[in-house]
Amino acid sequence: MNVGIAQGERNPNSSWLNSRGVWLTYIILVFVLHFILLSIPYITTSVAWTLTTTIHNICNYYLFHVVKGAPWETSDQGLARRFTFWEQIDNGVQWTGTRKFLQIVPVVLFFIASFYTKYDKTHFLINLATMLLAVVPKFPIFFGVRLFGINRY
Repeated sequence: MNVGIAQGERNPNSSWLNSRGVWLTYIILVFVLHFILLSIPYITTSVAWTLTTTIHNICNYYLFHVVKGAPWETSDQGLARRFTFWEQIDNGVQWTGTRKFLQIVPVVLFFIASFYTKYDKTHFLINLATMLLAVVPKFPIFFGVRLFGINRY
């Protein structure tokens, strides 16, 4: 292990999202999760879509907006440790292709889940709440904002 050796990227923690095939792999993993949920007995299609959307959005929120820093030494002299993973993507530049993709996926999952649940009120509210949990923190107005002091340090 080469400790203290700078990589070619300023922050390799988020640069892999711009690699070829990442978006397709992301979508495939979401559908794999859905098929795993469908394979469980007594889970209907509507419940499977709601669970898929809920699991995806909660994991999305946690991994992108709660976890801070980088898992290895970066060449930015510790600047990454103050930022969440979402704030590190594309060095904080807003509305890049990767950021748009990661914002659109929860919305598309919401529409798919709403369709397959036949717009049932309970499923709709659960899907809407988790979709908002995943999408609202991605708005540029929330860049660097820590609500109620949560995740400040």
